[in-house]
Amino acid sequence: MQRLFFAGIFLVWASFVGIGDVRFRRIQNSLVFAGLIGAFVCGAVNENPFGTSITQALIGASVGLIGFSPFFVLRLMGAADVKVFAVLGAWCGGQALLWFWVVASIAAGLHALWLMLLSRTSIAALCRRGTPAMALGGRRATPYGAFLVLPAAVWLLHLMFARGV
Repeated sequence: MQRLFFAGIFLVWASFVGIGDVRFRRIQNSLVFAGLIGAFVCGAVNENPFGTSITQALIGASVGLIGFSPFFVLRLMGAADVKVFAVLGAWCGGQALLWFWVVASIAAGLHALWLMLLSRTSIAALCRRGTPAMALGGRRATPYGAFLVLPAAVWLLHLMFARGV
């Protein structure tokens, strides 16, 4: 029953991250911190819905933080995206991060292509701008944090149904 409770906590956290990123293109540090605490508590009491231990959570958070930091340094993504990836590593373990990154990147790429199609913006026009990301209303147009939490939430729902929870 505790595992189901923690699964609900993760899904609520992922929903807040996704909605906040889509709506405001901003993810609050308090939300990132709450997700990290939740992941470590789950691991500490051995009730993580993804089956991740506290050691795996620490390793996963480190892998997520270190793995995405170069993208932040190169200004290809925001700091919140890096922190969300680290929290996902804490919840799901490092082994899942590659797949979340691949799925999120494909979804973000399709989203960017869709925005380019809607706005009739060419790749050449984007290259002339000199900025790494499209922007709408002064904010980055692709909510990458939302695309990161989506495959994790889908995977958790799959695990819950596969286990009969």
